[in-house]
Amino acid sequence: MLNHNKEQEPVLFLSSKKMDMKTIIAATDFSPVSLNAVNFAADMALAIDASLLLFNTYNIPVSYSDVPVLLVSVDEIKKSSEAGLDKLKEKILHVTSGKLTVNTEARMGNTVDELEELCKAIQPFAVVMGAKGSSGIEKILFGSTALTAIRHLTWPVICVPAGKEYGKGIRKIGFACDFREVLETTPVKFIKQIVKEFNAELHIINVDYKEKHFRPETPEQSFLLHHLLEDVKPHYHFINNPDTEDGINEFAETNNLDLVIAIPKKHKLLEGIFKPSSTKKLVFQSHIPVMCMHE
Repeated sequence: MLNHNKEQEPVLFLSSKKMDMKTIIAATDFSPVSLNAVNFAADMALAIDASLLLFNTYNIPVSYSDVPVLLVSVDEIKKSSEAGLDKLKEKILHVTSGKLTVNTEARMGNTVDELEELCKAIQPFAVVMGAKGSSGIEKILFGSTALTAIRHLTWPVICVPAGKEYGKGIRKIGFACDFREVLETTPVKFIKQIVKEFNAELHIINVDYKEKHFRPETPEQSFLLHHLLEDVKPHYHFINNPDTEDGINEFAETNNLDLVIAIPKKHKLLEGIFKPSSTKKLVFQSHIPVMCMHE
């Protein structure tokens, strides 16, 4: 296990013999939805010959009266986090018959802040998180963490719905696109990489209603996108639906997509289908994993 220390960056992971191997980070708070996402991440890692890094953050519970009092010692909380990760690692190694390289990392602090620091150090293929929980409190706590990660991490974040299994793999990928500022906002290199990595079909999904979002530059932008992605032979689908998120989710389910890629647009602060409320709807109401990445 990596020993995290604010004075020492986690470079030990990078110095392993498999430093060139792709790494998938699976963030967990040990809740059912996050453990399901860990299983999904483990199967994905096996499929693409990547290593798995199990990640958990912990905080010190404090009782506030006249004077703040620590309810549990820092060492106790840290040991509990590390023990939970070790137990989870053992389970994954057993299920995968030792075919998967699994590392663990426990850190004290804010989940997204610590994730960002870890991502900078190891440059992961993706971060996998649970999209929602079965209970109200699980939705509020881990669900909001997933949304914060989507908005702030520059690495791809895959949100896995509760109960969703990796199954037969990722064979059909949907890419939600509004045909606006395509060159500036489309992570072409990564989309091609992930399509080729899984040997998957790419389906480009554009949702509109009675051409309300059609602009003079739309045909040019769609042609540009086709030129950028033509070597992965995308299929195009134009959905007539007044609700963008419903249109995406209905198409994804009807056509048995295994993953939907969405792009929060930084330059207009998550506009359109990526307003905070819309991102939440797309991720939380989907029965299919959603990968969010920035341009």
